[in-house]
Amino acid sequence: MESKKKSFLNYINVFRGLAILLIIAGHTMQFGESSSLIHKINCEIVCGGTALFIFISGFLFQHLSGKFEYKNYLSKKWTNVILPYFITAIPGILFCLFLPQIYGNSFDGLNPLIQIPMFLTTGRIHNTPTWFIPMIILFFICSWVLLKLEQKGILYKLLPIMLLITLLCPRTDVDYNSIMNLTYSQKYLACLGYIINGFIHFFSLYVFGMFCSKYKDVIDIFYNKRLFLWIFMIGFAATNVYLNYYNIYSNFTISKTILTMLVLGYLKHYDEWLMKKETLNKILDITAKYSFGLFFVHWYWFFIYNQIFGLEKVIPIINNNYAFVFGIVVLRFTFVSIFSMLSLYVSKKLILSINKNANVRMIIGI
Repeated sequence: MESKKKSFLNYINVFRGLAILLIIAGHTMQFGESSSLIHKINCEIVCGGTALFIFISGFLFQHLSGKFEYKNYLSKKWTNVILPYFITAIPGILFCLFLPQIYGNSFDGLNPLIQIPMFLTTGRIHNTPTWFIPMIILFFICSWVLLKLEQKGILYKLLPIMLLITLLCPRTDVDYNSIMNLTYSQKYLACLGYIINGFIHFFSLYVFGMFCSKYKDVIDIFYNKRLFLWIFMIGFAATNVYLNYYNIYSNFTISKTILTMLVLGYLKHYDEWLMKKETLNKILDITAKYSFGLFFVHWYWFFIYNQIFGLEKVIPIINNNYAFVFGIVVLRFTFVSIFSMLSLYVSKKLILSINKNANVRMIIGI
């Protein structure tokens, strides 16, 4: 019976599906001038979804750590994470090499044989969201240390300090415009620095995920204290918007951490009710199963959609027509989500038609 509980948690599965939708929304639903208040509010709501993914990674790592063996663990991560990352990187690499200016290839001009390793080791240029992969590899490498510290009763005692680091060490920003005037080596170091910064910044979220997995009853406390958490989240989000507007400070992760606690609390509390809603639960289950693949491919569809309709990544607001702009970003989010899902489904069917025993997860992450 215990092994069954260890193998599947519906509320975490549903949470994983919701997390990927927030990540897609963070990329497709940004609008307003970068310095405007409406843009700061918009980003506070839709950006920072990576925090949820990091939390889930830590939660599932601890949840499935009963038979942990370091070499076997790294082997599985090579098969299920790194290989599909390499394979799904191909469209982004082609965009970089053949449409460098349009796609925003900061390493344009270098020999392609040099560019490709730079793309793959930073994950930032060829497929913007996949900077996450080089960063999560750092967590894979230190996995045995985390479990050792957990076994010695040390890890979770350090969590308050880790959360303080997350608060005091906000994310850096690396985009095409910010590094275009640097030398190639400086650009590469900037991208690597972005990964290391992410590792330090999100370390507390990974460990917090492990903590919630180790002591799952704490999720019930999140639900019982939901009013306090709502007030705290809205208060911190409002403060962050204010400080961000005046270029003093910006940190989406804290509010998204509280959002994680709230959503988990609700999902666990209503888990049985949700499982009885078979159609809804099935949709969320499919989204969860496709989540890693969606993570790998949605940026490509985002780029394609913008090229077809001549849109910017961040939609400007003209003549205060907020409703029209909101409709545009909702439509873009819907298109990117659906076509990403369809492309993965078709790819899966095509791969299995060629080889019915193929490990599709190893190829496209689903």
